[in-house]
Amino acid sequence: MAGRAATSSAKWAREFLFRRVSSNPLGATRNCSSVPGASSAPKVPHFSKKGRILTGATIGLAIAGGAYVSTADEATFCGWLFNATKVVNPFFALLDAEFAHKLAVSAAARGWVPREKRPDPAILGLEVWGRKFSNPIGLAAGFDKNAEATEGLLGMGFGFVEVGSVTPVPQEGNPKPRIFRLSEDGAIINRCGFNSEGIVVVAKRLGAQHGKRMLAETSGTSSSPGEEVKPGGKSGPGILGVNLGKNKTSEDAAADYVQGVHNLSQYADYLVINVSSPNTAGLRMLQGRKQLKDLVKKVQAARDEMQWGDEGPPPLLVKIAPDLSRGELEDIAAVALALHLDGLIISNTTVSRPDPVTNNPVATEAGGLSGKPLFALSTNMLREMYTLTRGKIPLIGCGGVSSGEDAYKKIRAGATLVQLYTGFAYGGPALIPQIKEELVSCLERDGFKSIHEAIGADHR
Repeated sequence: MAGRAATSSAKWAREFLFRRVSSNPLGATRNCSSVPGASSAPKVPHFSKKGRILTGATIGLAIAGGAYVSTADEATFCGWLFNATKVVNPFFALLDAEFAHKLAVSAAARGWVPREKRPDPAILGLEVWGRKFSNPIGLAAGFDKNAEATEGLLGMGFGFVEVGSVTPVPQEGNPKPRIFRLSEDGAIINRCGFNSEGIVVVAKRLGAQHGKRMLAETSGTSSSPGEEVKPGGKSGPGILGVNLGKNKTSEDAAADYVQGVHNLSQYADYLVINVSSPNTAGLRMLQGRKQLKDLVKKVQAARDEMQWGDEGPPPLLVKIAPDLSRGELEDIAAVALALHLDGLIISNTTVSRPDPVTNNPVATEAGGLSGKPLFALSTNMLREMYTLTRGKIPLIGCGGVSSGEDAYKKIRAGATLVQLYTGFAYGGPALIPQIKEELVSCLERDGFKSIHEAIGADHR
């Protein structure tokens, strides 16, 4: 078996190197397209000197990997490949923040990222909404806004990936620059403003991925030679969430979310109503008790009126802000329980500037703050919401997660699932297996035999 694994890895390395040498990854600058039907992978924008350094480093890793696989089995090589990304990742810090983001999405879309071949430990598996998650660690919305790289991102070992926010009509978002690093604080400030290629483009991409998955299942083949089709969601291994947003100029928010449901829900394992971005004027007003109740009712009705098979409609969640008062949290919890909402995501970015960010000159930039400084605020809010909903509604903990210990604290506070974004932006692909390994250690240390046993443990 080790010989076959080494042969397979060597073949992968040759193909990996060939793709890079025979293609030009540094093309013309790609702006957010508004052309319906544009379903191809994104073109990498030109960035001559630093781009060449990054490409050279990647090719060097491929050559080194090709030499290494002759003496390593597949699992060992897989671990080496994830660790090797630590060499490349610092180069991204030399690039403009938004350019680095586009480059990362493009790399994942083309499969130029490590692919996790090792199965997740059984202790991390869980079932939520009738869907099986191999692990509870997901990628939050905002990274793959236009569903360009779902296969590559899921392939890296995330238990689930959430794309979006997707708006009905394409829009450019707010003026650039709009993404700012606070590297010493492990934080990011963004004021992107729902830059989106729109429903038509995203639906076409998700439809193609869904069709590919269905073809693989019915034919007994897989997307890659020698690779088994793994159980997962509608987009393949792993679970896919779709985060819905509204257009900046829309006067009817509910109509925008309903349009998203009608066009994208058939490709989603779960849906999210995003009413908490601080970068779209008036959006957070939809978190008020009456406004949220009316909105959720309309979106639920739109979803339920569609034709669904045996698996039923996708679960519907709401993503809320971390800057809410106790009274506002009580109102949201009441709406969620009364309307049998399937879940809440806690939380989005914050407009506050918690310590130690207050001393950073970049903190004066407008926008939502994410990353390590958000951890305490979002986790405390998660703990409150678990109490208010009496543990009856699955909660996704999001905000400041950069280690397995962070993920574990979210779970103990009441999270069923956990998402990261900024931690991934700084830590790169190597952070994914690291978090899962650390999470397993945390569970075993405290005597838990499953994720389900640890959920809400701090309340018991």
